[in-house]
Amino acid sequence: MSDALIDALGARAGIVCAVGAGGKKSTLYRVLDTHPGRVGLTATAMTTPPPTRLLDTRLFDDAAALVQTVPRAAATHRRVGFACPSEKSGRCAGLPPTRVAEIHEAAGFEVTLVKADGARMRGIKAPRSNEPLIVPGTRTVIFLVSAAVIGQPLNERIAHRVPELTQLLGLTPGDTVCAEHVGHLLSDPAGAAQHIGQATLIGLINQVDGDAQRTLARQAARQAMAGACPPARVVLSAMTASEPLVDVVESARNAAD
Repeated sequence: MSDALIDALGARAGIVCAVGAGGKKSTLYRVLDTHPGRVGLTATAMTTPPPTRLLDTRLFDDAAALVQTVPRAAATHRRVGFACPSEKSGRCAGLPPTRVAEIHEAAGFEVTLVKADGARMRGIKAPRSNEPLIVPGTRTVIFLVSAAVIGQPLNERIAHRVPELTQLLGLTPGDTVCAEHVGHLLSDPAGAAQHIGQATLIGLINQVDGDAQRTLARQAARQAMAGACPPARVVLSAMTASEPLVDVVESARNAAD
């Protein structure tokens, strides 16, 4: 299971940024917990501190100091979490993306996992013009959407950045979010593909918790693969399940290769 999930998400090596909504942290934690190599975990956006049970050490300091302390910790620890302190209780501040790239190189991590935007625990979001905060040299961007939003009315209960979503998807608040809308989000230059540079884009539809949601998620995935900027593949998952990898949808050409 672990190897299949890591490879499906393109999270074997390099810098991997998770963006979107519907389970970024649980996805990164799942990769962290199963990856066999030396792994760094951090964020370029505000986040909650990662659980200590998943880490060998956890470092909180200003960005300049972390450039020195993280490589030292990585010399003796396999799983290192690092972040900047925040004035907001129970939160960590994001590191500047350039600092994350510097730390990744200096520490010699096989993979550095980065939460690169926020979604306020919602299931779907579209980025603002200045989002996400992708690290220079990122190898893989994983854009998440929750399958649970399909069939739900578009509102602030399920969605973050509702105005951006209405403009991008051609919806008005209260309209039903359909599989085709999720597919469009996963393949639009102003959606999942925004600011990713040369990174490989992986779509991830999470919280696929039953057959009905799997059918809808596959419809969304096929729509994404036919879109303007299709991801390399769309992964269907249930990250809180014992077996999180549900399915992988690729284009006919990629599947043949």
